[in-house]
Amino acid sequence: MVVDSTGIKVYGEGEWKVRQHGISKRRKARKLHLGVDQSTGEILGAVVSTNNLSDSEALSDVLDAIESEIEAVSADGAYDKRKCYDAIKKRGAQANIPPRHDAQYWPKEGEHHPRNQNLVRIEKVGRSQWKLQSGYHRRS
Repeated sequence: MVVDSTGIKVYGEGEWKVRQHGISKRRKARKLHLGVDQSTGEILGAVVSTNNLSDSEALSDVLDAIESEIEAVSADGAYDKRKCYDAIKKRGAQANIPPRHDAQYWPKEGEHHPRNQNLVRIEKVGRSQWKLQSGYHRRS
């Protein structure tokens, strides 16, 4: 499964009013958080949130919306948070999330934590090779 989000603009009035009078202060933005089956392209789960909810905060809601079994979750670096790894682990899935370039080990989590294992593998084979081996590029 692949997880990501995109912004959506919500307009109250038509485009004509915006051209004539400028942008209204009441324009709204929403975020659409999607969980997509990477092999079929089918949307498995979707959550709409306000613009102030981060991607990592919405991940558990997206995973909860999916009833089927999840083998692996691929997500970008915005999901490199403990709560994301915990939500993915709770579903029994593998986390394919690239840690930040300056990422440090999480000592409390132990060496068997998926993020620490990702860091070890990246140190051994390099970031680009890790992305190929883990299937991270299938997100595209």
